[in-house]
Amino acid sequence: MLDYGILSDCELVTLLKAGDNQAYAAIYDRYKVLMFRHACNKIYDTDEAQDVLQDVFLSLWNKRADISESENLAGYIYTSIRNKTLKLIAHHKIKTNYVESILHFSETSSVATDHLVRERQFSELIEREIAALPLEMRKIFVLSRKGHLKNKEIAVKLELSEHTVATQIKRALKILRTRLGLITYLFLLFMK
Repeated sequence: MLDYGILSDCELVTLLKAGDNQAYAAIYDRYKVLMFRHACNKIYDTDEAQDVLQDVFLSLWNKRADISESENLAGYIYTSIRNKTLKLIAHHKIKTNYVESILHFSETSSVATDHLVRERQFSELIEREIAALPLEMRKIFVLSRKGHLKNKEIAVKLELSEHTVATQIKRALKILRTRLGLITYLFLLFMK
């Protein structure tokens, strides 16, 4: 009976290429601990390192016909482990970046969306209260706050005195302050 444990890597590869399961098992036994440690040093997760090791040895079996007898078997397995772990690390980095991107988007978009909804509701409330003002007062107020006209310009445009314009704006603000509350009043003062 052949003792596979004393055979060289080159001899094991020759037997592996011929489909010898025991040669494959001998290669696995010879390199599994060393390559497992190598994988663990790269990815720091024993379960994933074990998966990498299994994938590499499965690939070795599936590609056994392509391996050259003169090839450095340890180097071949080492390179396969390295490449597989680097792919895994890159995949984790992409996955992490994607998750972080989604989280950032959901946090910022929900805040922005909430802000936009509240702003729209607030604007609608203000518009309703402005529309409820008496007609002349509303005209003056709209020209002042939305038209950004000065009291003198409003007075000329509507053929009123500046004092009347100033009084109407003060009354409109007082009505709106009462109806909308202090926060809305402060917002209207800073709109100008």
